[in-house]
Amino acid sequence: MANKDDKTQNQKSKLTRRDALKGLATVPALGAFGYGIYKKWNAERLKKSSITRELGLDFDEEKVPETSGNGKTLRLGIIGYGIRGEQLMRAAGFAKPGLIDDWKTSALKNPGDNRYADYLEQEDLNITINGVCDLFDKRAREALSAAANINRKGTGEKMVQTAKRYKRYTELLAAPDIDAVIIAAPDHWHSRMAIDAAKAGKHVYVEKGMTRTVEEAFQLRKAIKETGVVFQLGHQGRQTASHNKAKEIIKKDILGKITLIEVCTNRNDPNGAWVYDIDPEGSPKTIDWAQFIEPTRPHTFSLERFFRWRCWWDYGTGLSGDLLTHEYDAINQVMRLGIPHSAVASGGVYFYKDGRTVPDVFQAVYEYPDRDLTFMYSASLASGRYRGKVLMGHDANMELESALTVYPERNSTRYKKQIESGLLSPDKPLLTYIPGREQVDAVTSATEQYFASRGLLYTYIQGKRVDTTHLHIKEWLNCIRTGKQPSCNIDEGFDEAITAHMATIAYRENRKVYWDADNEKIV
Repeated sequence: MANKDDKTQNQKSKLTRRDALKGLATVPALGAFGYGIYKKWNAERLKKSSITRELGLDFDEEKVPETSGNGKTLRLGIIGYGIRGEQLMRAAGFAKPGLIDDWKTSALKNPGDNRYADYLEQEDLNITINGVCDLFDKRAREALSAAANINRKGTGEKMVQTAKRYKRYTELLAAPDIDAVIIAAPDHWHSRMAIDAAKAGKHVYVEKGMTRTVEEAFQLRKAIKETGVVFQLGHQGRQTASHNKAKEIIKKDILGKITLIEVCTNRNDPNGAWVYDIDPEGSPKTIDWAQFIEPTRPHTFSLERFFRWRCWWDYGTGLSGDLLTHEYDAINQVMRLGIPHSAVASGGVYFYKDGRTVPDVFQAVYEYPDRDLTFMYSASLASGRYRGKVLMGHDANMELESALTVYPERNSTRYKKQIESGLLSPDKPLLTYIPGREQVDAVTSATEQYFASRGLLYTYIQGKRVDTTHLHIKEWLNCIRTGKQPSCNIDEGFDEAITAHMATIAYRENRKVYWDADNEKIV
């Protein structure tokens, strides 16, 4: 027997013919014909919504996380103000005045450009930037100007300078007026800076790849555990609403047994291939090259290596430590995969013959025999062919990006009767979740399905567009204030680092590698 809530829901869902015609009367040339279309659509909607209710997929709306310990102002230092460093400072609430000038000008030309309006609505995280460190003089100046822009204004407006420039990060870590650091230096500096920060009692937010070598992953984990500082790895995908919904779908076994996962990060532009612009102000006089190469092999001064460092194993971690880690972290968040049993990898420098040593085409295959599961990654930096994350189950498949879509499998056991009756079709979504909707909706417009399947929608919470990097930094700050552990803590980071290193070793040594879980060794 249906309960009271079900009856109420059905009553809300029904419209009489008279009510419907009354509503359609304002639409030219519809009338009774329009009501016929409505009836057919409404019947389909009710049938499919009954399926989502049966599966228990009426999710509560995503909520904006509250700020904890709001009365305590935290004092931050920024180490590295390149492309990602600038984005992180902006997400924390500190944008360059010149960038705001650009946003304002663009908004005047295009009323649909809401970047500045969205930035003004971004929550004040109650922090100050007291120190900045960058090896390139121009970037250090820009970081200082962003730190001073506490009122989020453009050029010529009042600035409040709180930050000091440090030429060595160790001097910044020794400063008594800094509680925590955001590290966005090149990968070859990550572990040393994070370890030194922890030993100095500073909380750590560090970008991926977490470490450049396997040994560094163990050393960093040890330092974080021993010092007890709050550590967050920079995977802002942890804040993506669709990932939380995907976790619920997996938990409810909507997909059935998952045996294969495919992820892909194809790109086809120079910036996507790490061929970043070389700043005309860059020179031996404005760049501290000796400090840049300090943790790695000596090399003569090179603007290409400084600005395009991701292209060399000396400084970067390749596609495995860069783009693969984002995809792995998303799946690990949803399915709790952990470190794989084995890895193989292949690829090469097939397109960008520019002296780089890391591959521009790369594939890795991870095996999880205890889960009867294979995880496959592929990437080309010379093709933009889109293929997102796909989780393949016996009963259904999930396409997961900033939105998610689930398609039933033609030979599904669970949905066999619904497919045979025509209630479900393998060619049409069983459900689509678009962040910002109040609940999972089994019926979406063609436009929504297009954007959902490609992950091109913004992440919304309660109807508001939210920057996931901002949320990830906010979570870290909340944990500093409350003593809790963030979502991408050192344990999650260690699993990700070892997984990425397994693919790197497999590629560079041209062999299959295994994880010895008992002895924590790659063999």
